[in-house]
Amino acid sequence: MDFERADALNQAIRHLTLRHRARAAALLAPLDLHPGQEVLLLELARTGPMIQAKLSEALGCEPPSVTLMARKLEAAGHIRRKPAPSDRRASVVELTDSGTALAGRIKQLWSTLAEETVTGLPAETVAALPGILMTIADNLDTRRPHQHSQHPPA
Repeated sequence: MDFERADALNQAIRHLTLRHRARAAALLAPLDLHPGQEVLLLELARTGPMIQAKLSEALGCEPPSVTLMARKLEAAGHIRRKPAPSDRRASVVELTDSGTALAGRIKQLWSTLAEETVTGLPAETVAALPGILMTIADNLDTRRPHQHSQHPPA
């Protein structure tokens, strides 16, 4: 790919991620949440209680980042952490009633954000976007060796 096309693509992705994160932050601020915390709450709502190390893996975050988020969410009363029965050094993280209610509000905000994000795009494009974006994310996954395979166009 020549530089002009590469630059246009990289700039578009950068611009999209910055704007999406800023809009997410604006929607989350009235809930007293910061970007990233909502994903932790949604993961627990989806899976139920989880060992903190597994939660870190599921979120694709470093364990210290999850620990910090968990502390803040626990202080706000949205989650609780308790020692894992199988390993007292590990913590099980679970939603409180407050966290469950908050996750419901986050789901509504996430729907709003998604609708705003794809306004004006054809339904076929919207349907294809999750697969395309996940392929792009997989291509950039630093946790696996980079493969020089060609992905078929979507």
